[in-house]
Amino acid sequence: MSDLLVANVRYLHGADDRPLAGWLRVENGVIVDGGAGDAPAAGGAASFDGGGLLLAPGYVDVHVHGGMGCDTMDADPDALIAMARFYASHGVTGFLATTWTDTRPRIDAALKTIAQCVGRMPGGSTLLGAHLEGPYLNAVRGGAQNLDLIRRADRDEAIPWLEHGVIRLVTVAPEFEENAWFIHECRSRGITVSMGHTDATYDQAVQGIEAGVTHATHTFNAMSPLQHRAPGVVGAAMGDDRVRCELIADNIHIHPGAIRALWKAKSNNIVLISDAIRAAGMPDGDYPVDERTIYVRGGVARLEDGTLAGSTLTLDRGVVNFARATGQSIYAVARSAAMPAVRAIGLDKRKGAVRIGWDADFVLLNDDGGVQATIVAGEVVYRA
Repeated sequence: MSDLLVANVRYLHGADDRPLAGWLRVENGVIVDGGAGDAPAAGGAASFDGGGLLLAPGYVDVHVHGGMGCDTMDADPDALIAMARFYASHGVTGFLATTWTDTRPRIDAALKTIAQCVGRMPGGSTLLGAHLEGPYLNAVRGGAQNLDLIRRADRDEAIPWLEHGVIRLVTVAPEFEENAWFIHECRSRGITVSMGHTDATYDQAVQGIEAGVTHATHTFNAMSPLQHRAPGVVGAAMGDDRVRCELIADNIHIHPGAIRALWKAKSNNIVLISDAIRAAGMPDGDYPVDERTIYVRGGVARLEDGTLAGSTLTLDRGVVNFARATGQSIYAVARSAAMPAVRAIGLDKRKGAVRIGWDADFVLLNDDGGVQATIVAGEVVYRA
């Protein structure tokens, strides 16, 4: 962690949507001072001239599988480092490495690797933990998950995974009685439970929420839809303030009109995610996932049968797409983009806002939302 004086930036504070022109001082990776106008002398700190850019809380991606040819399931520390550096170049200062449905040994290896690497990644964003997406899902809404390996929650399998101590978020299908104990066990350990890849009815989804589900995985995708006589998981998630809704704002998984409708229903309870796979940041081509292949054409990732298979989205583009769909300014979206994510994983007492005493995790943007620099714990890890 570094001491840094960030000068000549515009940042958002309080309830005002107008950015303040000023400066911030960072010591030991934490914001210790700041103000309007010209910055004071740097003293012993390094100095960073923001060039009048917008400074916002660093983005946090709680659902991201890979990038730059690498994937969480590679169970390789070097892959996690490459992913962290790629994410940082798109404004992400923290992420949850996300697993796929797979065999017990492969998931265990991925979690062990995350446990070894959790924390600051050299030259990149912070690995905040793991998102266990599956395998306790519903094959009817399996999407690109390996349908042959989807199963019910098993204590002998799941408890050792939880004992690694790095899982912050799990995706589960709440409609199965065999998964009920797993939801309770995760909640008792402070792990956020999300409903996803689920064919639950509205009533089953509500029962899941009452049992402790507080999150919805890539809302609209791989879940029972909203219909006027059968509201499904989407209706339960949109209508309950206890639930935060993930959103892949790539205009492929979700139409901009649906983005706007979700925003009207959930406001600041939307968690922007990328759901990016190893093909993110790479050219069109064929990419492996377990023993299958994902085909990327025109930046869209699909299995051979046409099923969407994650995305090649980066979170900075998601922020821009979300701003356009909802009619908000880049300023407003950038300020609020991180907070729902960090709230979802219990880190909202030190991350997700530009405040004295909070972690110095920033993204610097131009007026179009383009990432010009990323600062993690007071260290400049990316400059355009």
